[in-house]
Amino acid sequence: MFDRPSCPEAKLPVAVITGFLGSGKTTFINQLLERVVDLRVAVLVNELGQIDIDSQLIRSQDKNKVELTNGCICCSINDSLMEAVLGILARRDAVDYLMVETTGVADPLPIMQSFLATELWNFTRLDAVISLVDAETFESQDPYQSQAAGRQISYADILILNKSDCVSAARLEGLTADLTALRPRIRILTATYGQVPLDLILDVHLTRREVLVQDPLAVALQGRPSSHLRDDGFTSVEFSSDRPLSLRAFQQFLEHQLPRAVIRGKGVLWFAESRDRHVFQLCGQRITLQDDAWQGPPKTELVLIGRHLDPQRLRGQLADCLAAPL
Repeated sequence: MFDRPSCPEAKLPVAVITGFLGSGKTTFINQLLERVVDLRVAVLVNELGQIDIDSQLIRSQDKNKVELTNGCICCSINDSLMEAVLGILARRDAVDYLMVETTGVADPLPIMQSFLATELWNFTRLDAVISLVDAETFESQDPYQSQAAGRQISYADILILNKSDCVSAARLEGLTADLTALRPRIRILTATYGQVPLDLILDVHLTRREVLVQDPLAVALQGRPSSHLRDDGFTSVEFSSDRPLSLRAFQQFLEHQLPRAVIRGKGVLWFAESRDRHVFQLCGQRITLQDDAWQGPPKTELVLIGRHLDPQRLRGQLADCLAAPL
């Protein structure tokens, strides 16, 4: 449990939540929101594509959560982030803590610069940069094959080895040793479904402003857009429809047409054969589908993220999965 401070500080504490595609950032935020007591948390959710999926997957916690969504801020310091944070600051009396969830291919450095090297420094305090690592897949993904994944580790104050229940104790020990070698003084925590003691991640005062002065990379990139999306070759393909999908056709798409280059997929799906809302998650070779009730008109919204994808072809294949009109 984590209670609201009896005397809130003048500056709004901020945590940046980062981590590579499928590491469990949204699950981490969901379980945190369920466990905080009387702490009003504002959540900024950022998407690589045009369809806002993550904000639909973060469960509302009544008065304890203020949810605001925003465009992509993973590439550069831009007005949309500034405007979103200023909007939260205008409601400062109703917010105790701000969490910014980045995309899975985000470079956290420009976001850090927004809080440490702009006018936001006067009103916010960057508390910690928290990076989640998928313990099950990390060894097969050299983080430095991706600029984004490498920087998510390099600039983190806290690394959370998530999905630790999916690996052996020996492998978990080895991963911890590898990450400690990369970042000798970093705080490393292990977690299942993103659950860690809240007092180890909230109000920890770990981020130092000096990182932007002492780090040559931070100095070199000051005020410049990051090229990591272009260099890593990531593509985001969005698909939406007001018509239901055929369950059989979508299964055939997943089994025979989905490119192996797709690293991450997420969305809400409407199937002609079901009355339920289906939350779709794809991470590497893992696919899950969870059912719940629709809160509004049914609609399919899906985002696929990978390297060097063919958006036109993928959208055409997904359109072929739509059920025939009645």
